[in-house]
Amino acid sequence: MKIGFMGLGQMGKPMALNLLKCGEQVIVNDIRTDAFSEFDKRGAETTTDMQKIAECDIIFLSLPETKIVKQVLLGENGLFGSLKKGQVIVDLSTINYTACTEIAIALGEKGAEFIDAPVSGMEARAIDGTVTIMCGGKKGIFEMLMPYFKCMGSNILHMGTHGCGQLSKAINNILFDINIAAFAELLPMATKLGIDPEQIGLIINSSSGRSYASEFFIPRILMRNFDDGYPLERAYKDLVSGAELSARHGIPLPVMHAATTTYQMAMLKGLGDKDKGAMVCVFEDLLGAYCRKD
Repeated sequence: MKIGFMGLGQMGKPMALNLLKCGEQVIVNDIRTDAFSEFDKRGAETTTDMQKIAECDIIFLSLPETKIVKQVLLGENGLFGSLKKGQVIVDLSTINYTACTEIAIALGEKGAEFIDAPVSGMEARAIDGTVTIMCGGKKGIFEMLMPYFKCMGSNILHMGTHGCGQLSKAINNILFDINIAAFAELLPMATKLGIDPEQIGLIINSSSGRSYASEFFIPRILMRNFDDGYPLERAYKDLVSGAELSARHGIPLPVMHAATTTYQMAMLKGLGDKDKGAMVCVFEDLLGAYCRKD
């Protein structure tokens, strides 16, 4: 079995390194060669030539956004023209739900199998091989891929048909986004009204208001560190997906839409390249109250 892996970014590189444990022949691909030396040392083949990946039996993708995934799979110079019946494409990227279902249909008509398998967990969990992987597609293909998934993740779930993996990831991400938007407005309010920001942070993170988001971001907000997480402008895609689903299916999502407004305000303020904790800056400036550790 020949395994291809495309995309050696922040999450892709450690997942691809863990995939080397599968015992199969692995070839990795990226347009940049920065990460190649680590794979060369471990006996994996490295290439910038996409067509070498097209020859693999199973192809994993870990790419930044929907547009790039569509270009790689369905674009004029992408993999589509070279794919053969029975090849398996596994998309570990986080992409738009509608685009995901369109890709699945196109690949199915070609005779290729497709599994959408976005992951949850930051870089540290990708390095440890403990990410959560949520999958959409045929159950039989999912089960065949399980040994490879187990090299990269510790919580691996089949969520349903094509697109259900992306839908599950979007729901999780949107809940995370809402949580951050909520304390981004509440921390400056507490500070404005005379509560020490470090103290209220301790209360939140030791009480019922705590969450993974608050535990990760509040200490960093207090230290004015807005560079540790995923950039706002890239995370915004999940809220766009949520709004699209809300409109398409007539499902009201008022809390999500409110959080989306906060994201938009932060990006209009020029904070798009900062992590989600930077949303606090919007309300700090509005109230003239700044959440800093003394």
